[in-house]
Amino acid sequence: MAKLEDSGLLEDKRQLVELIQNLRRSNEVLRAETDMFERYVGRLDPRELVLQSGTDGDMGASRARKTTRARTMTQEKLQQLTMEQKCDVAQREMDEMRDDLEKLNDTSERVMLNLKATLEEADVRLVEVKKASNEFDRDVAKILREKKGVMMGAEKVIRYFEDRMRAKDTLVEKLRLKNAALLVQKRKLRLQMFQKEEMGEALHEVDFQQLKIENSQYLERIDERNQDLLRLKLLAGNTLQILNSYKKKLQNMTCESKLLSSDIASRREMLVKIEEETEQAEEERVKAEVLNRKLRGQLADYRVPPVLQYITAKASHNQLEHIVRAWERKVEISEMALKTHSKAWNKLRAIAAGPGPAS
Repeated sequence: MAKLEDSGLLEDKRQLVELIQNLRRSNEVLRAETDMFERYVGRLDPRELVLQSGTDGDMGASRARKTTRARTMTQEKLQQLTMEQKCDVAQREMDEMRDDLEKLNDTSERVMLNLKATLEEADVRLVEVKKASNEFDRDVAKILREKKGVMMGAEKVIRYFEDRMRAKDTLVEKLRLKNAALLVQKRKLRLQMFQKEEMGEALHEVDFQQLKIENSQYLERIDERNQDLLRLKLLAGNTLQILNSYKKKLQNMTCESKLLSSDIASRREMLVKIEEETEQAEEERVKAEVLNRKLRGQLADYRVPPVLQYITAKASHNQLEHIVRAWERKVEISEMALKTHSKAWNKLRAIAAGPGPAS
């Protein structure tokens, strides 16, 4: 029993929590609707409220004639806006908020433009002040700093400021003329805009139905163009994918082409070397062929002498070698004898030359 009571209490508590949450949500919705309705009523004209209250009073009187007074009071207390009326109020509030937002955006943009113009004007003024300060420092203050002992006359300072004032007067005159021209242009533009607005209103009143038809036709064309645009976007996406794939292929082919180009260049260098070696080998082959033909010719023209002649020539050759060696020994002996006689001769000359200076 205790468990059943606890489960029942928990179930009641859960239902109460859900009920409280639902009531809070409904209260928030009602609060939002009330705020929106208050804003809507605050924007209405009091005369419209009087007319609406009069209409409601007539409707209440007719209902009072049909039913009892107590029931009429109960229905008036429980009377609420229908969903269509709520949607109408919400739509009007949304339109009003959109208009307010557009006005706020316009005002903010105007203020922002004014502030930007003020900042630009301040920047221009700052540049002008800096420029004037630099010119004054260059033309007047620098001379005062350089010539401290010399009293500078006031005429030069007055002349400087008079020149500056004349320049400012000229600038003011130019700006005045420019402002007058801009005012004339502004009047012309306003007149043109007013004429365009009048023509637009006349056309709107006369050709409203035609404009509706043209608007529907243009909307259909816009839908067709949007579909074409969507199709073209899909086509562009597919084309982009194909283009990316071709780009990848092109990149791969470019890398392969670079590799092949380097391979071709190396092979060309190798081919040049092989051609040079081939030419050199061809020259050597030609020389070898010439030498071979020469040797073959010599071999063909060669005649072996007889054996007896060979033996005789060999014996004479050996005999001549013996004779040469004998003569070489004789020459050596003669040289040795020459050296001995030369030494003796030198001694004799020395002996013969010695007593002469003594006498």
